[in-house]
Amino acid sequence: MRGTMLYGPRDIRFEDREAPTIIEPTDAVIRMAATCVCGSDLWPYRGLQPINGPTPMGHEYCGIVEEVGSAVKSVKPGQFVVGSFATSDNTCPYCQGGYQSSCMHREWISRAQAPVLRVSLADGTLVATPDVPSDDLVPSLLAASDVFGTGWFAADAANVKPGSTVAVVGDGAVGLCAVLAARQMGAERIIAMSRHESRRKLAHEFGATDIVIERGEEGVARIKELTGGIGADSVLECVGTQESMMQAIRSTRPGGYVSYVGVPHGVELNGEELFFAHIHLHGGPAPVRRFLPTLITLVWEGKVNPGKVFDLTLPLNQVAEGYRAMDERRAIKTLLRP
Repeated sequence: MRGTMLYGPRDIRFEDREAPTIIEPTDAVIRMAATCVCGSDLWPYRGLQPINGPTPMGHEYCGIVEEVGSAVKSVKPGQFVVGSFATSDNTCPYCQGGYQSSCMHREWISRAQAPVLRVSLADGTLVATPDVPSDDLVPSLLAASDVFGTGWFAADAANVKPGSTVAVVGDGAVGLCAVLAARQMGAERIIAMSRHESRRKLAHEFGATDIVIERGEEGVARIKELTGGIGADSVLECVGTQESMMQAIRSTRPGGYVSYVGVPHGVELNGEELFFAHIHLHGGPAPVRRFLPTLITLVWEGKVNPGKVFDLTLPLNQVAEGYRAMDERRAIKTLLRP
């Protein structure tokens, strides 16, 4: 089998790798229908997150179950499944509290940019679709495994309610899916922060009512202007930089909510500023497994189409070009077909 490996900054290779097999009785092996490149993959790709030698890549996946371990009961060979980037037993206290991405037995998926994937803790990680989907549904089901699930968590963690005013910081795939989630949760006004025409267009399609192109303090001032000096009820931070986090916090009204789902790099918060901001702050790795049944149903019934964030589709063996296109912002998100 061949799979994606990162050797160093901007050095992606698609090369021979050992094919996955059942190791533990709780494992499943799935044949990928599609995988993709994530915005978070760009941190190590750009050399901004260290790696320890050649590293297998990919954590977003959906496909057909080929084999299961003897202890697996919830899925079976032949079913189409979607899973989270974090495995979970779905029975430990953290899972039962709805935070499966902090499962006491969690493993991070890291080999999904390949034709076949082993998923540990299959019973608590994978969710089967009602049937094998038509090909047009596959991109949106794939999105549920991370970017749509993460965008949904951003809206949930920021307490988005019917009639509320929401601002989304970040116009990558997660930020766009956060716009979609906020619309599904009934937000009346959704302010998307974006400087890129194609992304602004998709944000509007997903439900954004306003676009702000300014960043930093100018972006904060613009949101305050749009909200009559008050600030947004909920601000969804979907980037992970110091600027984006401070922009989110300062755009939120007192008593409002900030969620942060972008993997943080170099983010530091000032305790005194937080104290007087009077905001709720909540985030982290999205517990996608909590939301998967709902997200799959929304996709299956045609109520949402988060797969539109994939604006470039390539064969899996051209994965290096998929990374380049996203790195150079020629693509929002690259879909890879084995």
